[in-house]
Amino acid sequence: MTHTPTPTPASAGMHRPSPSIWATAQTTGPAQRRGRYVPESVGHPAKMLPAIAAHAIAHYTRPGEVVLDPMCGIGTTLVEAMHQSRRAVGVEYEAHWAEIAAANTRLATRQGAGGRAVVINGDARRVEHLAPQDVRGRVALVVTSPPYGASVHGQILTTRDTGTPKIAKYADSYGPDHRDRGNLANTGPDLLTAFTRILAGCRALLRPGGHIVITTRPWRHLGELVDLPCATIAAGEAAGLIPVERCIALLAGLRDGELVARPTFFALKNVRDARTAGIPQHLIVHEDVIVLRRPNPT
Repeated sequence: MTHTPTPTPASAGMHRPSPSIWATAQTTGPAQRRGRYVPESVGHPAKMLPAIAAHAIAHYTRPGEVVLDPMCGIGTTLVEAMHQSRRAVGVEYEAHWAEIAAANTRLATRQGAGGRAVVINGDARRVEHLAPQDVRGRVALVVTSPPYGASVHGQILTTRDTGTPKIAKYADSYGPDHRDRGNLANTGPDLLTAFTRILAGCRALLRPGGHIVITTRPWRHLGELVDLPCATIAAGEAAGLIPVERCIALLAGLRDGELVARPTFFALKNVRDARTAGIPQHLIVHEDVIVLRRPNPT
């Protein structure tokens, strides 16, 4: 069963053109972050590929313009914006990750990045009140991703007990308290309502014609496919934004016209378990990239 919101005419029209392909995994995520991010960054359960953020920033903004991430995590969007001489603003709910994001922006400054950034510890649902007042109506681009699919998050640790290898999962959850509904990752069915509220706040900060780039993917919950990309489009429309593009950001490398998959251990395990159970599941080798725009004044 697939949960798919009914598309409005605007979103239905957006699906007619062939999608744009972003070659964003020519090197692995760890290779993209090595030396550019502090080592503590690896512990975040769901990090955006730096090349995805960098591609969006290069395509939709110019040097000196403002880039925002309302759920900035370790600050990937901010770091990549700084290295392209943009001004970056990030909001992060978890204080620990806000500190790591700030450390990453300081590292970018030491490495000679031409932009500047500010990290704000707070709830993204209040982003329009948390962001500096001088960026209101001036943000050129929002780059972000909602939390989803715990099965695709986390790191692995191999241990040996009485000579038998064991694999343990760690860094696979958001926040110290899963009951904290202030953390979007713990809101369950209310995720899209909360995300719509965040997008509405971002719309208030965007300049007319400014863009929002959202990376997401379908995922399975209790065996059912959740069509989060289409739900994200519906959330954007509910927030008063116009869907303009649906692109593909590759999580696989391109070599001589062939895809080189870079699956995580858990992605492989999930596919193997599904196939063993008779479910014809395949590896996901891309993120859906939903591009929305704030309407121009009429």
